Amino acid sequence: MTPAAIIGIGAAVPVATFGQDMAIPLAMARCCSNEGERAWLQRIYSSCGVQRRGSVLLAHDDDAASIESFYPPRLSESDAGPTTAVRLARYTQESGELATRACAAALTDAAIHPTCITHVVIVSCTGLFSPGLDAELVERFGLARGVGRVNIGFMGCHGAFNGLRVAAALAHSAPDARVLLCCVELCSLHFAYGFNRQRVVANALFADGAAAVVLAPGGKSALHLQDTASLLTRDSAGAMTWRIGDHGFEMGLTLEVPQRIRASLREWLEPWLASRNLRIGDVAHWAIHPGGPEIVQATTDALGIGTEAGDVSRAILAEHGNMSSPTVLFILQRMRLRNASGPIVALGFGPGLVFEAALLD
Repeated sequence: MTPAAIIGIGAAVPVATFGQDMAIPLAMARCCSNEGERAWLQRIYSSCGVQRRGSVLLAHDDDAASIESFYPPRLSESDAGPTTAVRLARYTQESGELATRACAAALTDAAIHPTCITHVVIVSCTGLFSPGLDAELVERFGLARGVGRVNIGFMGCHGAFNGLRVAAALAHSAPDARVLLCCVELCSLHFAYGFNRQRVVANALFADGAAAVVLAPGGKSALHLQDTASLLTRDSAGAMTWRIGDHGFEMGLTLEVPQRIRASLREWLEPWLASRNLRIGDVAHWAIHPGGPEIVQATTDALGIGTEAGDVSRAILAEHGNMSSPTVLFILQRMRLRNASGPIVALGFGPGLVFEAALLD
């Protein structure tokens, strides 16, 4: 079977961004009760690899007033900020615009009219509503009323890999299939109040963004999706979690994640590459999901590849933060713009603990 072709890629971030110099005092006022906590938070924010990031909450760059309007300073130890209902109402209000911009860019890159789209696949773990983004995109772009629609929800940072897997299968369902895959995440809506170390780390890393790709059954393209692979690692359910709380979705992120990557990634990845007649040294580029600088470092350490293999991942993290599922598509877009030739291996990690891989050429 001819590999599915990625014929268009588009990405979008909120129109306004902010830097860590604004993020740190805002976080301290909502998370810290003493100097020790403030010092620890300062170290985490200063070393997390993020320089700027976007949020749909901002009206303009470095707009602290908009953040404070949605996230007032903590009034007591029990103050946990806006309820989940309030946060999801903002997701319903904001997500469609960001998704639309990413999809419009992907359609333009693919040089196809929206009416050519036969299937829509939506990936998101930071919000939900119904009728959802799939129906909203049908209306915004004037897609066919009979377009096939799939929603992949709540999977986490590795959601794009599952989206690509589903989209590729749909692309092979008919010769004229054209599949629009959109990953959109508004992570800034789930800022956690209080001093929980795992959630402070998440606050420091995560950001908003959307990315979309158009897939076709084959044809000339800079990227073809040759294969994907997935591993649900044993006895690791607590290493990374993503759960619904009363005051937002709650991230659990432990040091076990980089430890598991160092211990298990290579022994899983090598046989899979060998099944494609490849070795680790044959891979020209690595699109590593930057869950944080330690995740990227653990990956390059585990595979025995140079730290420069994670340079694009670190650059995206620095410029945009960890946007969860769209992030790996931002990395692939940048590689494509630089005319990177394959083979390319994309890697992601998510709750489970799950390892995901995609081979592109």
